[in-house]
Amino acid sequence: MLAQAPNLQSSLTQWLDYMQSIHVSAIDMGLSRVLPVAEKLGVLQSAKNDAFVFTVAGTNGKGSTTAVIAQICQQAGYKTALYQSPHLLEFNERVRIDGEMASDEMLINAFYQVEAARLDCGLTLSFFEMTTLAALLIFAENNCDVWVLEVGLGGRLDVVNIIDPDLAVITNIGIDHVDWLGDNVETIGAEKAGILRDDIALIFGDTHKPQSVADKILEHHVTCYQAQTDFSYQSVDEATWQFSNAAVTLQLPKPKLSLINAANALAAVLASPLNVNIEAIASALKSVKLSGRFDERKLADRHWLFDVAHNEQGVAFLLSQLIPLWQSHQKTYPNARMKLLFSMLADKDMAKVVQALIVSQLPIAEWFIAPIDHPRAATLEQLQTVLTDQKITHVHSLADLSLATQATIKQSREDDLIVVCGSFHTIGEALLTLN
Repeated sequence: MLAQAPNLQSSLTQWLDYMQSIHVSAIDMGLSRVLPVAEKLGVLQSAKNDAFVFTVAGTNGKGSTTAVIAQICQQAGYKTALYQSPHLLEFNERVRIDGEMASDEMLINAFYQVEAARLDCGLTLSFFEMTTLAALLIFAENNCDVWVLEVGLGGRLDVVNIIDPDLAVITNIGIDHVDWLGDNVETIGAEKAGILRDDIALIFGDTHKPQSVADKILEHHVTCYQAQTDFSYQSVDEATWQFSNAAVTLQLPKPKLSLINAANALAAVLASPLNVNIEAIASALKSVKLSGRFDERKLADRHWLFDVAHNEQGVAFLLSQLIPLWQSHQKTYPNARMKLLFSMLADKDMAKVVQALIVSQLPIAEWFIAPIDHPRAATLEQLQTVLTDQKITHVHSLADLSLATQATIKQSREDDLIVVCGSFHTIGEALLTLN
């Protein structure tokens, strides 16, 4: 039996619960059901007529890349819409205009309109489809100049792909979401390249381009700018990095995000017709931030590092920054130990993630594990099995993330570094406990 439809007086929580209940599956790839509803809402025409659209796909780095693009555009004076997923603490984080989260009232009004259009069309939509349409409607109603859209899963069949991008970014292509996208980079590359349109520009943020992506580039007559071929970046010192393409070489302040993602974002903005100056770029890089991406915090008298790394490639990104951070931390705190608070979703390759952490020879003194509060969460037994298979000892197993977070605090000292990783949900639940 379906839940009763909420109304304009209902709470945001009631709407979110309802939208999770009305479709048979949380993930339902394809655009055939969502397109008629989008057309009824008028969001397709609005994006085509009134906005410049960046669409960002990729296995890792989408959140950081979209955050930097949006921040640069905002600093340059454009009214900028940013759509990201998932969220860490509040659903509202997914929908932003000029950096400000959408209010509950704004979201509820959009959900109400999407639900009415869905019923008129006689269709069912997934939670992600409903919420994405609501975000697009909010951007259209607020007459945003620039839309920065993060693809949720894949590209070709993701609901974000109902909007034609003016410029596309593919950050990288790795093995993830194999049940939906395939188990090799050629198949996955074809799915991600599904965001391409005729005669647009593509920023391809990896040094290896699968043939499937190259074929799509040719098919659509796309102008491709590839990392370390058509643009490059390098660290200069602790505070500065350099970006270069055929037209410019820029010395810039380092952001608190991965340089490759910052470089992909900057390449995208510079390849667009938007009017952006060096001051806007520098200001954006100094101010951009994204929760859960190499996110250092001091909470509960402890040093924490939160990172949403949840696949082998994501862990490699994390380690490239974590190892120098740990060396620096040890100089200040010679007796410090590293503790790891860890959990994952069961449909991820847990063994490869754990193996990557072990092979790095990080001096992890103790592991704290617990299941995430999510339908796809790995059970405690599954987590324990993966660690046992890797011959990891010094493991503390707890019933849930809140208890695991509290245990980590109790069994660490003020000078220790606590690393939290494995999933967006791991970070979110840990932060809920700490806040």
